[in-house]
Amino acid sequence: MCIPFRYRADETSGDEQKKVVEVLMINSQSGPGLLFPKGGWENDETVEQAAAREAIEEAGVRGDIVQFLGFYDFKSKTHQDACCPEGMCRAAVFALHVKEELASWPEQSTRRRTWLTVPEATSQCRYQWMQEALLTGFSEWHDNWSKGGSAAGDPI
Repeated sequence: MCIPFRYRADETSGDEQKKVVEVLMINSQSGPGLLFPKGGWENDETVEQAAAREAIEEAGVRGDIVQFLGFYDFKSKTHQDACCPEGMCRAAVFALHVKEELASWPEQSTRRRTWLTVPEATSQCRYQWMQEALLTGFSEWHDNWSKGGSAAGDPI
């Protein structure tokens, strides 16, 4: 999974240099609320490549994976089976700095893109584990990174 992000000028502050970070979310195909692009990965790709591919397929954006944000566990109805009846899955989550929004993409007929501030995204996010990834993974990393921090803030 990735959390796609971009910067836009902060029109409210009157400071042209000040930037606001926005994250890209997509509609869920199975109910209310918004999601970040996610999916499984193919045998011939890394989890980073899978995250970037899902961003193109589901949200129609390309960019640079700049940071691994952590692993987040969640329950999946589609992955319940005899080996794992509770359907527990683990998502590797990355920050993706968006460089291009595509005019057309594979799932555009069923997906709607929405750029939101982090507080807006938190309130509209469908799943608790995605909210946690946004707040404890992305926001903490981004706050440190944007202030010139290092350690976990170093881009990969």
